[in-house]
Amino acid sequence: MSEHETSPRTTGVTVLTLVAVACAAGVADALRRRRERARRRTQGNMEAAEAHTPHGIPTIPRQRRAGPRTEAVWLTDAERDAFAGLVRRFGEYD
Repeated sequence: MSEHETSPRTTGVTVLTLVAVACAAGVADALRRRRERARRRTQGNMEAAEAHTPHGIPTIPRQRRAGPRTEAVWLTDAERDAFAGLVRRFGEYD
């Protein structure tokens, strides 16, 4: 060993290298598992879709609804006129 390379320094570099390799292996394994889960999920969706379609024609699975249900309010003629009056009043403040 040269005078600048001490045992603790060499040990520290070795430990950091091993930790970096272990982290890279862990990330690679996590990505591989994620890819396999996505592939299995896609295959399961396709099998389910084919099982429920006539003649085995693949279809897009039914989409889940996101967000709240849409609402509609039916106004009477008097309510509609009152609302129009409010809109006109608020338009005057512009």
